[in-house]
Amino acid sequence: MKGMENNSLIGLRAAMAAEGVDAVLIPSADPHLSEYLPGRWKGREYLSGFTGSVGTLIVTHDFAGVWTDARYWDQAAVELAGSAIELMKIPSGASLLYIDWLADTLQAGQTVAVDDRVLGLATARLLRQALQERDIRLRTDLDLLEQVWHDRPGLPDAAVFEHAAPYASQSRAERLSNVRAAMAAAGADVHFISTLDDLAWLFNLRGADVSFNPVFLAHALIESDRATLFIGAGKVPADLASRLGEDGVSIAPYEDAAAALAALPASNVLLIDPRRITAGMRAAVPEQVKVVEAVNPSTLAKSKKSPQDAAHVRATMEHDGAALCEFFSWLELQLADPARSPLTELDIDTHICEARSRQSGFVSPSFGTIAGFNANGAVMHYRATPQAHAVIEGDGLLLIDSGGQYLGGTTDITRVVPVGTPSDAQRRDFTLVLKGMIALSSAQFPRGTKSPMLDALARAPIWAGGIDYGHGTGHGVGYFLNVHEGPQSISPTTMPEPHTAMEPGMITSVEPGIYRPGKWGIRIENLVLNVDAGDGAGGEFGEFLRFETLTLCPIDSRCLDLALLREDELDWLNAYHAEVRRRLSPHVAGAALAWLELRTREI
Repeated sequence: MKGMENNSLIGLRAAMAAEGVDAVLIPSADPHLSEYLPGRWKGREYLSGFTGSVGTLIVTHDFAGVWTDARYWDQAAVELAGSAIELMKIPSGASLLYIDWLADTLQAGQTVAVDDRVLGLATARLLRQALQERDIRLRTDLDLLEQVWHDRPGLPDAAVFEHAAPYASQSRAERLSNVRAAMAAAGADVHFISTLDDLAWLFNLRGADVSFNPVFLAHALIESDRATLFIGAGKVPADLASRLGEDGVSIAPYEDAAAALAALPASNVLLIDPRRITAGMRAAVPEQVKVVEAVNPSTLAKSKKSPQDAAHVRATMEHDGAALCEFFSWLELQLADPARSPLTELDIDTHICEARSRQSGFVSPSFGTIAGFNANGAVMHYRATPQAHAVIEGDGLLLIDSGGQYLGGTTDITRVVPVGTPSDAQRRDFTLVLKGMIALSSAQFPRGTKSPMLDALARAPIWAGGIDYGHGTGHGVGYFLNVHEGPQSISPTTMPEPHTAMEPGMITSVEPGIYRPGKWGIRIENLVLNVDAGDGAGGEFGEFLRFETLTLCPIDSRCLDLALLREDELDWLNAYHAEVRRRLSPHVAGAALAWLELRTREI
């Protein structure tokens, strides 16, 4: 074993020995299976030092490893260096590889412990089956973190607030009614929800319990004539609680959710989503209660933005685009000034957030800004820190991935700008990425097409160059909600299941890339909206969809190798830039307007 054990691992192994446990599994999850976690459930980060949003830690008495996918390999290698924890690389499509490792490594009669309050039900079933086949015991009643994490954070206590008209296009009562109709169609009369963005959408509430995501910790039990929101004491102001009560929603303590499930009478039929509920919550349901498993109705409903939502998002994109014009005009002036102070990646985050903060309806960033110069841009989820960041000088490429939370929508955009003079190889890579973006952005496809099937459209021009990238091409985006949401996902590692079907109103990112470790990274990202493209030829092939590009910000033509672009691709870029200029010009002035006009000139 390499490196030196930290005190937390030493303490954890002592607790394991006291409990007769041979291996502990620490997932990146909370009781709501969130992607981004409140501090209380960042146990994997606390024990390992790895800060990525995806990863699983396994500790035995003589081994510790973090399993994570290609997006985080470079980051994990740096953050785990010098520790006693190994980086275990997960190849594409093998996210549960650690289960096989446990089954193959442990001996019959040994014990694996995991806290089922943070273990997804679907994962728990696979884990239990794999271990049972090898006669390995699984304990899910232990939270060993409690024994070793002495300054563990408590529950967040920020108050929730209402996401009201005009931004909320449906009332709480309407949304509850629609979910109840879906419950009835599934043959259920009770529905339990734990996922935070589902709850925020369903109840028209927002919060601040998770960094960058306007959600709050809660569970909900939806019945045919009432609903109960299990939430921390003091988080719902009295006037809001009164309005919730008028819609048949009562407030109960956060910690009472499992007991409410345990108290369900045998006559109930309960609807749960096995991918969006923990094994612990499922275990609380009495055996006599019939359970129906299906995707949460709210997950499907919130993914399909209403025409009113889409209108607010378009307006939000104009505000966000105006902020970006201000930021990029400032950036170019800084880069062109030989007398300026050295510019660092940290300055990018500061100034882009300041530019957005001056826009109407802005609430917060939608994720931590990724600003990576040259080699740092090749680290897919890179984050500059005061201890480790680059000075932006010389020749190269600067990748900036950023976004904002606004009352009228959530934004997520990546642009790459040249610093000095980009090389021919950098121009070629940039142009291939743009070709991939154009290919997918221009697609027309039958309504109901499974979203993963669209991934190859963006990769084809990049594959043609003998290159690939290690992340999905697109994720769903919320409406003043999580910047990553389902059920659609344009990714080769996502199964093309029925719930991944593309439907009108869905907002998805399009973000192909090329990453050359130690050299540079390129990603170009826009958000797109599924809109009606009319019937197929003669109407006999059903409805078709196309993408409306929502993001409004120039794509830097200085990075292009124009010889690699076809005429239709140039036409797409020129038309996009004309639309960006038309929509943003009324919102900017001075240097920002001059920059906009310069960067949207026809090629």
